[in-house]
Amino acid sequence: MNTLTKKIPELLCPAGDLTRLIAAVDYGADAVYLAGEEFGMRTAATNFGEEDLIKGVEYAHSHGVKIHVACNTVPHNEEMSRLPDFLKFLQKIKVDAIIASDIGTATLVKKYAPDVELHISVQSGICNYVTANAFYEMGAKRVVLARELSLEEIKEIREKTPKELEIECFAHGAMCVSFSARCLLSSYMTGRDANRGDCAQPCRWHYSLMEEKRPGQYFDITETDKGSYILNANDMCMAPYLDKMAQIGIDSIKIEGRAKSHYYVAVTTNAYRAALDSLKNTEGEWELEQWIANELEKISHRPYSTGFYFGQPNQTYESAGYVRDYSVAAVVTGYEDGCIIAIMKNKFYVGQEFDCLCVREEPFIFTANELYDGDGNAIDNAPHPMMTVKIPCARKAPAGSLLRMKNE
Repeated sequence: MNTLTKKIPELLCPAGDLTRLIAAVDYGADAVYLAGEEFGMRTAATNFGEEDLIKGVEYAHSHGVKIHVACNTVPHNEEMSRLPDFLKFLQKIKVDAIIASDIGTATLVKKYAPDVELHISVQSGICNYVTANAFYEMGAKRVVLARELSLEEIKEIREKTPKELEIECFAHGAMCVSFSARCLLSSYMTGRDANRGDCAQPCRWHYSLMEEKRPGQYFDITETDKGSYILNANDMCMAPYLDKMAQIGIDSIKIEGRAKSHYYVAVTTNAYRAALDSLKNTEGEWELEQWIANELEKISHRPYSTGFYFGQPNQTYESAGYVRDYSVAAVVTGYEDGCIIAIMKNKFYVGQEFDCLCVREEPFIFTANELYDGDGNAIDNAPHPMMTVKIPCARKAPAGSLLRMKNE
């Protein structure tokens, strides 16, 4: 069995399409997880056809980044005949790992993609060392532990499993009110199966109480004037506690969000990369740098909590809305003659203050005191999506950087 050693975990980041995969790689992921057009738990994401899978693997591997492919739905009979060919394809293009939750799928992975690592999904609900060891005996290289575990419970699992079995845990993103996403609510209410990647998220809806003999009279379950969101979970953010995750021997920390935006992937990857690098270079007590904490407030998110890591959480809040304080104004494509060159995404004017997110750097603030179009003509504003703009700036911003503006 394993003895605990402090190590810097792998940073595993989400990608819902090729653009987001490139962002994850560029901003510092050690590995990226994604899915093909079938068998993955996020049908709301664009996902990857075979051509994009090939391109994604090539791009990631050329930068020393691994690719994990999710085949973690609970498949039905009619899907199983298509799975072997997909698994053989994944082995052919040299993906690094396949994530499975269904035992039958795991068995097929070992048969049809024997050279690819088998990872067991959070969907399997692994909460103890006996289950983790059982999956190891089945040939799993890694287990993704249930999100309902505390740090102390994870520490015990690490102590009582072979060191060759890797442990992966979520560190950031949306939480599910049901046990590690085993939920039938969406199926009952909408016909969309959460266990096949098509959750309608009815846990985020507003509910009231109705007494049987008073039809049509709705009563708030709580005392707020906004109604009740008793199933509505906060988002997780463990960035300030990465040292504690590392100390108990977690091999990989995972950012949730395959259905989320390119901007979300860039910001979270950049922030957690900087945090882990800071942890690596710190002797003794470690504290999250304030600019990194600030970055995680600049993405669209629900109120943050630490999930179950420190015991039972206060998990619900009284609104289905997100905190959205920033939006992307433009994407940087280059720097020339003292000007940032960028493709406009949202309208802005001369005098706009930008918060520039640079690839693998701390962001910086500057003001667009002048604006020019792609031909060098002075303009007062950038009104057209996808137009090229030139913005004088004393500091260079590398291609792929994002110009953000604070929402009113």
